[in-house]
Amino acid sequence: MVVAAPIMSVELTIIVPTRSRPEAVPRVMQAWHDTNAYAEGAELLFVIDIDDPQREKYADVFARAAPGGWRMGSIPTWKPLVPKLNTFAVGRARYSDTFALGFAGDDHLPRTRGWVRTYLDALYELGTGIVYGDDGYQHENLPTQWAMTSDIVRELGAMVPAPVEHLYCDNAVRDLGVEAGCLRYLPEVLIEHMHPVAGKASTDEQYERVNSRRQYRGDRQAFREWRSADLPRQAQRIHNLREQAL
Repeated sequence: MVVAAPIMSVELTIIVPTRSRPEAVPRVMQAWHDTNAYAEGAELLFVIDIDDPQREKYADVFARAAPGGWRMGSIPTWKPLVPKLNTFAVGRARYSDTFALGFAGDDHLPRTRGWVRTYLDALYELGTGIVYGDDGYQHENLPTQWAMTSDIVRELGAMVPAPVEHLYCDNAVRDLGVEAGCLRYLPEVLIEHMHPVAGKASTDEQYERVNSRRQYRGDRQAFREWRSADLPRQAQRIHNLREQAL
C-alpha cells in the first residue's frame, strides 16, 4: 500500500526503509525541505512494516506532516532491509517512468542544497550508472546512500545485486558500479550519515540487531559468494546496457 502526498514531476525516487524510529521521519523531511529536494524532482518514499510496534506513532507523524514530495509505503510483515528495498525499487522501476531510484537510511540527512540536481545531472551524463555523495564518515570509500538509473534495477530485478539482508549492501553496489565502469562519487554533495559508528547517534534495538555477529557472519558469506560467482556476469549485463545506449 502506498499513501500519496502531492508531488512535483518525479525524476528520482529515494526509498527509505524505516522501523521503530518514527522520530526520524520529521528530521529527514526537514532536511529534504531545507535542501530544496522536492522542488528539484525528487520523491521521498518511506517504507514501514504493518507489524511495526511503533506503527501508530508513524501514522500520527505522517498525518501531521506538511504536504510535499513524500509518500508512505508499507508491507504486511517485517522483511530485512535489502529484500524490502528491492521489492519497492523493482516495483517503481517496472511500473513508473521514474528515471532514477535511490536508497537512504532513516539516519541519512541531506545537507547540500541542490543535491538532487547534482545527482540527476551526473546520472543523465552517465546514461546508465550509479552515483553517491559524501556521507561525512565513509566518504569515497562506500556509498552508504546512493542513486542509480532505473534501467539497472529492471535489468537485474534488484537494486542491491547481492543476496544480503542488510550489511554489505553498499559494498555490493560499489563493486557492481566499479566492475561495470559506471560508478561516480560526488564529493560536493554531503548526505550526512547520522550513525552511532560515526559518533553521531545513540545505538538502539534496530542498530544492535543489524550489527550483530550473526548478521555479520551471514551477510559477509553471502556477499563473498556473490562477488566471486555473480558479480562478473551482472556487471557485464550493465556494461551491455551502457553500450546499447550509445
